[in-house]
Amino acid sequence: MAVIDGSGSNSELSASNSYGAVVLGGTFDRLHDGHRLFLKAAADLARDRIIVGVCDGPMLTNKQFAELIQPIEKGYAKWKSTSSKETLPGGLSVNRKRTEKGLSQLKIEVVDLVSEEMSGEKLSSTTLRKLEFEAQKHINQQLA
Repeated sequence: MAVIDGSGSNSELSASNSYGAVVLGGTFDRLHDGHRLFLKAAADLARDRIIVGVCDGPMLTNKQFAELIQPIEKGYAKWKSTSSKETLPGGLSVNRKRTEKGLSQLKIEVVDLVSEEMSGEKLSSTTLRKLEFEAQKHINQQLA
């Protein structure tokens, strides 16, 4: 894990309870071990609270296999409510908007990605949707 500051330089992850609040975001589609690591890192860094932004609607249109993203009502009924390497551009975008509004930039903690056991690909909602898509395509080919 690493920290990206306003200048874009890397350093080691901050100590536990380093921040009053930690902000993170993503689709959190198909909650998996990568999400758990992401949330655990945020919980470790936060002293008082964690703010989780869940992407929905227009923010999802450019995601791979967007049509397979589970509706927010389905995916998050099971659980309650930092940036991964994959979502770092979003974190940097938040800092740009903060700068435009005269706010200070947030320090961005980057959490390493987890590999999916069978394929070795990064464990992500996109990878899980891809596997689901390929499985369904295989079934459809066998039925044809």
